[in-house]
Amino acid sequence: MAMELETPLRSLLSDLGLELYDVELVKGTLNVVVTKAGGVDLEALTRANRSISEWLDVNDPIPGRFTLDVSSPGLERRLRTPAHFKTTIGEVVTLREIREGQPTRRLEGTVVAVDDHRVTLDDGEHGQVSVELTNIERARTVFKWGAEPKPTPSRGKSTSSMTSKEG
Repeated sequence: MAMELETPLRSLLSDLGLELYDVELVKGTLNVVVTKAGGVDLEALTRANRSISEWLDVNDPIPGRFTLDVSSPGLERRLRTPAHFKTTIGEVVTLREIREGQPTRRLEGTVVAVDDHRVTLDDGEHGQVSVELTNIERARTVFKWGAEPKPTPSRGKSTSSMTSKEG
């Protein structure tokens, strides 16, 4: 069902200066994820929600009751499609790989290659590993907050030189 909505939603969102990142109908909720260069603000989400809701009311493409949820991908984007993975080349992602007859494997690394069937990660320590997209249970980008942490003072060095002033 969600696949049939992609083309009309892309057109509708394009008129608002937005791009369709993902659309998925899950458990009675139509999740529409939108993006644009520089990020999506609350006003853009409100316009998109209103516009999509009006279009759905007129065209009625989904039988029965459902909830519309329009959001941005966020800092740690969910990755489901080959197109999603292709946008992450050079970025760090984390994923859970389902392996038949073996425990699920968690991987984290920089995406170095993607095609329509697999993604290749480099973890920087063990090298590269390729994973079939059909074996990925879930995946997302990894956001690193701020700069690297400052080193802590070495043991044995005094930190008592700090003083406080009372007012």
